[in-house]
Amino acid sequence: MDLFERAFEVHPFGEVEEGDLDGLAVDTHGRRIHVEWDPASPVTPLGQLVFFSQFLATAGLFSQWVERCPLRFSSPNAPTLTYLLGTITLSVLAVQFRYAHITGLRADTVNPVGLGMSKVCSEDSVRRAFAGADAEACARWQIEALTKTWLPALRHPWVLDLDVTVKPLFGHQDGAELGYNPHKPGRPSHAYHTLMIRHLRLVLDVEVHPGKEHAAAHGRSTQ
Repeated sequence: MDLFERAFEVHPFGEVEEGDLDGLAVDTHGRRIHVEWDPASPVTPLGQLVFFSQFLATAGLFSQWVERCPLRFSSPNAPTLTYLLGTITLSVLAVQFRYAHITGLRADTVNPVGLGMSKVCSEDSVRRAFAGADAEACARWQIEALTKTWLPALRHPWVLDLDVTVKPLFGHQDGAELGYNPHKPGRPSHAYHTLMIRHLRLVLDVEVHPGKEHAAAHGRSTQ
């Protein structure tokens, strides 16, 4: 018997018994969810979100993020921060990029539970939530949360990459200006300056500049 075969004998498939594959207990925010696999069923695109919810709960990332959120609501009809930020989190993880797409999640009764929610907020609630928010306080809150994701990586030598993306805009948005825009000439745009760690492709920050400031030199102040 060669070394390769002996390794598989010592370490069987994930060191999990075959019967354990029928179900798996996943601890999320305040609730345990039992996950089962059916090889004959179609694959669901959101089936893995429960495991990401377990990661957020175990690391305390979601609860700390909600706790430090600067938003405060006085209306008794306003959603709680857990429901509001949980809805946004699920929307992002489902690769949605418009408020209207949130409606597609409202029928989901499984994944919201993983974030301590019993339902998904409406798109109107999410739209109105940040309408009167303190922009500087929200920026500090988000930067603090983002910094925790990459700060340990900076203990080792690294190289900064700067990538600029032109985003054409429709309607009126602050900072929209005419600039370099090969796909929609003559349309106002923003220039997203994305700072990331080379090789890891880990995003450090994204600065939004007017459409005229599309050259990488305009991103030097953010470094």
